[in-house]
Amino acid sequence: MANTKKIPGGNRNRRRTLMDKNVAFPVTEAYKNLRTNISFALSTKKNKIFAISSALASEGKSTVAANIAITLAQNNNHVLLIDGDLRKPVQHRVFSLTNDLGLSTLISGTNTFKEIVHHNVIDNLDIVTCGPIPPNPSEMLGSDNMKQLLDQLSAHYDYIIIDTPPINIVTDCLTLLDSIAGVLLIAKFAQSTYDALQEAIEAIKMADGSLLGVVVNNVSVMSGKYGGKYGYRYRYGYRYGYGYGYGYSYSRKPSDEGENDE
Repeated sequence: MANTKKIPGGNRNRRRTLMDKNVAFPVTEAYKNLRTNISFALSTKKNKIFAISSALASEGKSTVAANIAITLAQNNNHVLLIDGDLRKPVQHRVFSLTNDLGLSTLISGTNTFKEIVHHNVIDNLDIVTCGPIPPNPSEMLGSDNMKQLLDQLSAHYDYIIIDTPPINIVTDCLTLLDSIAGVLLIAKFAQSTYDALQEAIEAIKMADGSLLGVVVNNVSVMSGKYGGKYGYRYRYGYRYGYGYGYGYSYSRKPSDEGENDE
């Protein structure tokens, strides 16, 4: 039986996603545009498996990963979201799912895919949570078992999204590069720095990986006619990868979207 249990009362701690009724119109439209750009970026790739990461922690990557998965599923694509952050997983909290089984128990051979997958969390969206945090996250993600798993699952899903740890902190995301189409980097407006983002991009390049683009989140759209609070900007391809919104010094400020989001 698939693991479909949800955490009682878990919604109290859930991050803001496109499932929320009060999401501002500009944010919804920004994700639709991002969906189009991602589809275009993957159209010539070997598969439609991609990782979502950031340079450093607390830049909103997990919230953005969840929302990209949602918007792709809403477009009638069969989508699998994998929480590959085996150090500080959050997708089980984002979607209020149990996490006693997951990717770690699947790769180790303790459980089968059918036993750990959460089917139809929303229409067309399946989710694999992290499971118990293992002692060797990087080795697990780079293992032959992980490569075989992704190869097998690619035949059953239109898109597979892997939420991975920050690139400048650990190498986990880079161990997946041979098996995926590329990496989408997430940066936080008024927090991420040019140097950190450039370091992450260079790490992907040095590992012979593909940068699908950079998403800048937490962009204020208060001045727009729709009055939403947060928006998103996207830059496609390596040549645009670090040309927007960086190189300044800012103090960190709390945010009600993606705060402490790994």
